[in-house]
Order: sequence, then structure tokens, then C-alpha cells
Amino acid sequence: MQTASAPQLGLDFCGLSFATPLVLLSGCVGFGEEYTRVQGFSHREVGAVCLKGTTLAPRLGNAPHRLCETPGGLLNAIGLQNPGVDAVIRDILPRLDFSETRFIANVSGSTVEEYAEVTRRFDDSPVDAIEINISCPNVKAGGVAFGNDVRMSAQVVAACRRATKKPLITKLSPNQTDIAANARACLEAGSDAFSVINTLMGMAIDIERRVPVLGNNQGGLSGPAIKPIALLKVHQVYQVCKAHGVPIIGQGGITSSEDALEFLIAGASALGIGTALFYDPLICGKINRGIADYLRRHGLDRIDPLIGSLRLHGEFTGDSCDQ
Repeated sequence: MQTASAPQLGLDFCGLSFATPLVLLSGCVGFGEEYTRVQGFSHREVGAVCLKGTTLAPRLGNAPHRLCETPGGLLNAIGLQNPGVDAVIRDILPRLDFSETRFIANVSGSTVEEYAEVTRRFDDSPVDAIEINISCPNVKAGGVAFGNDVRMSAQVVAACRRATKKPLITKLSPNQTDIAANARACLEAGSDAFSVINTLMGMAIDIERRVPVLGNNQGGLSGPAIKPIALLKVHQVYQVCKAHGVPIIGQGGITSSEDALEFLIAGASALGIGTALFYDPLICGKINRGIADYLRRHGLDRIDPLIGSLRLHGEFTGDSCDQ
């Protein structure tokens, strides 16, 4: 059975109207202007754009090399290069076309106070929502990443919640023991939504020189190689979110409409597109068309019935033993 009209890809995300479920991920599209120079690209194909990670003061980032291709993925160690929040608000936001799509600020920091202050400054700006990247190291705790500690994650979310009335999206790290427990703590601290997942930590080695390829020694792994991990983490976080109606931006290796549909079925409401843009800047239109075709074939007029529709084989225990 097919629906009489074309399926609707739009959705409500924390009270924001998204034209499509696709979200361009932070760090992959700069500050939202770069891809507008690509012939055929349109922000109208996406529901939102996450701006580059922004800190209180300007940062130069890490020493090169900063990028390294790996089998099925990409390692990056940019180091949060950005001009600082004041320059972003003053010089960059006025150049963005807010009539075409939603723009989400991405906040990073090395202390709870810095997160809160950057969030406060974005609160008095045109951005539609704020994403907090809690994978940054806490300089007051010996470099331990905020996102790998439940208590510190909740502290950052609570501080940012007090600093803004805009929708607050917490970007969860997969480099932790229990992502569901972290999501629960962040939800209680005031997070309105989640991005799942951030990159996995990895390394590449130059065998001739016997040194790491990246100037930072290690970096974040993205791309198709991490998709199975990302799907599981989305499903785990969805178990926490579903009773509260809290949406998830599912991300990690989406390169096709089939990938995108897997994330919707696992529990994502929106879909983050990142590394795939580097080799196909026009991939968003293809993914949207593929999702619409799937909905037509299954007699659906919107994506909502797909979200979290995964049917598990027996009881889900999380046991990975294969013996």
C-alpha cells in the first residue's frame, strides 16, 4: 500500500521545526558558510546545521597533521580551532541565512565556568539551540574528559541549563563505561536532547618514522567504521529518553538512506551527517530521497512511526559474549 501524497520529512525537534531530519554535524561544515559555495548544495535539504565548536577565547588548534584517513573512517585532531565566541556572534552569525535552516551553536570548554559563559553569550544571539560538547578535558581534574564522568557531565549540563533558555543538546561520548547512565544524569540536569555519538578515540602510526601520524598523537575516529557502535549507543540512550519524549540526533557513519533508516529505527529522531560530506557534498538530497522512497513503499506519510521501532530478538541484555 502506498500513501496518496508525498511523505513529509519534517519534524518537531525540541519545539523547533526541522524541514528534514538531517543535521550537518559540528566540525564538518565550518561555521555554516563553506558548503553554500558548492554548486547544487542547499541548506533547505537539512533540518539544522551545527556550527563549529566554539570556546570562550580564540584557539589555534593542534599542530599538524590534523587529519588522517583510515579504513572505513577518518581520524581528526583539529583541536577546536575557532575565533572565540564573541567573534562568532559578532562576525559570523550575521552572515548566516536563518530563513533557510536552523543553526545550532556548539559549545566547548575546559572548565564548567567556561561552558556556562559561552552558553550565556550564545543565549543572547540568533542561534536556535545550543549543543554542548562534553568530550573536552577538564583542566581542573587533570585532563579527565567531562563526558567520561557522569558527575562532571551533569555539572556541565546544569551550569549550561542555568545560562540559557534555548534548547540544550548534550553530545555524548562513546568513550565511557555506561552511556545510558550518563544520559540519565544529563537528562535530570536539564538536557532537552542528545547527540549520539561523538567520535571514538583512535591512532594511526607512520611505520617508517615510527611516530603517530597525527600531531596530537591521537584523534577522534568518525565515518562508516563506527556505525555499528553508534547504532548500539543510540538504542541504549533511547531506552532512557523514550518515556520522556526526549529526542536524539543519531550520528556515526551515515553515508546512505539505508544507514539513516537504521538510526531512526534504533531510536534517533534526527540524523547527523558528517564525514560523508567530505566525499559527497550533495549526499543530503540523496539520503532524503531514499528515506522518502522507503516511507512510500511502507505506506507511511512521515518518519515518526519509524523512530524506536526496533523489535529485538528476545530480551535485550547487552551481553556481547559469543561463546
